[in-house]
Amino acid sequence: MIAFLNLDLRIEHAQSLKDKRQVVRSLKDRLRASFNASVAELDPSSLWNQATIGVVAVSHSRDYLDGLMKNVERAATRITNNLGAEITDSFIEYY
Repeated sequence: MIAFLNLDLRIEHAQSLKDKRQVVRSLKDRLRASFNASVAELDPSSLWNQATIGVVAVSHSRDYLDGLMKNVERAATRITNNLGAEITDSFIEYY
């Protein structure tokens, strides 16, 4: 099974692309270090205050993936709040 978590971020304090990249990079690095999952920025837009992050994990157990993605989502919410951003939308898909 494959689990895909999509996180839409709003970065209120971002005044430049550099500010956006700092938040996105920090979130990606922290999630990669904490969980055995792949993390990437999706749909890189030219808007400085918005970003979309994708998190993917593979396992034979859907229950494991469900728990993992919920933990990733909670950690991402905590991390983004500490970085001055917020998650505006999230969803999990299984394949």
